[in-house]
Amino acid sequence: MNTGILYAALAFFCWGLFPLYFHAIGEVPPIEILAHRMLWSLLFLALVLTARGQWRWLPDVLRKPRVMASFVASAILLTANWFVYIWAVNNGHVIDASLGYFINPLVNVLLGLLVLKEKMRRGQWIAIAIAACGVAWLTWQAGQPPYIALILGITFGGYGLLRKTAALAALEGLSFETIILFPLALAYVIWLSVHGQNTFINSPHDSTRWLLAAAGPITAIPLLMFAAGARRIPMAVLGMLQYLSPTMQMLLGVWIFHEAFSPERLAGFVVIWSALALYVAEGLWATRRAAAAI
Repeated sequence: MNTGILYAALAFFCWGLFPLYFHAIGEVPPIEILAHRMLWSLLFLALVLTARGQWRWLPDVLRKPRVMASFVASAILLTANWFVYIWAVNNGHVIDASLGYFINPLVNVLLGLLVLKEKMRRGQWIAIAIAACGVAWLTWQAGQPPYIALILGITFGGYGLLRKTAALAALEGLSFETIILFPLALAYVIWLSVHGQNTFINSPHDSTRWLLAAAGPITAIPLLMFAAGARRIPMAVLGMLQYLSPTMQMLLGVWIFHEAFSPERLAGFVVIWSALALYVAEGLWATRRAAAAI
C-alpha cells in the first residue's frame, strides 16, 4: 500500500512539473515538440520492452482489426491532448491547462453515463452541476468558454475511456500508440530536415537537443510509475492523488510564469474545486458504505 502510494505520488509529481520542461524548450514549435515526443518515446519504450522481453503481444494485436481501430482512436486523442497542452504551456496558458485536468474526473463521470451507461449517484449529479456553474462563470468573465481546459479535459477523458476498455496494459498500450504515430512523426521530422527547419539539428544549444531526446523517458517513466502504483492502491486513494498534478501546474502558472489570476478567475476555480471536493467526499462515502454492507 505505502509503496503504491509512493509510485503514484511520484508519477503525479512528475506530471505536475511538465510545464517547466516544455517551457525550457519553448524555442521549439509545439508541433515539432510533439513529433519528437512521439519518436523518442517509442525509442525508449522499445528499449524497455526489449529489456523485459515483452514483444509477444504485438503480432497478436496486428491480427485484430477492432483492437487496432480502438488504439488508432486513442492515439488520435492522445496526440490532440499532447499538442494542446504543449501549445498552452508555451503560450502562457498553464493555469488554463491545469483547469482541464481539474475537471477531467467529472468529464470521466459524464462519459461513463453517456457511453458506458453507468448510473450516477445524486452526489455525482450535484458535483457536475456545481462544476458546470464554475465553467459558466469563467466563460462569462472571459467572454468565451475556457476552450483549452475543455479540450484537454474532454480529450483526456475520451482517451481514458478507450484505455479503460483496451486489450493492452499501460506499457504495451502506449508503445502501440506510439508505433501508430511513429510514421507521421518521422515523416514530419524528415520534412523539417529537408527544409532546414529541424530545431534538433539547427539549434545552437546542445541543451535543447538533450531536452528533446529526454522526451522519451520523461513521457514513459511517470506512466510506468503510475501503472505500478495503480495496481497496489484503491481507486479512491488514486483519485485523490491525481489532483496533485494540476495543483502543481496551477501554482507554477501563478508563481513561476506569473500568469494573470484575478479574484474573479479565482472564484471560478473555487467553485470547480468545491465540486471536486464534493465528488471525492461522495465517492469515499459510497465506497465505505458498500464495504460496510459486505
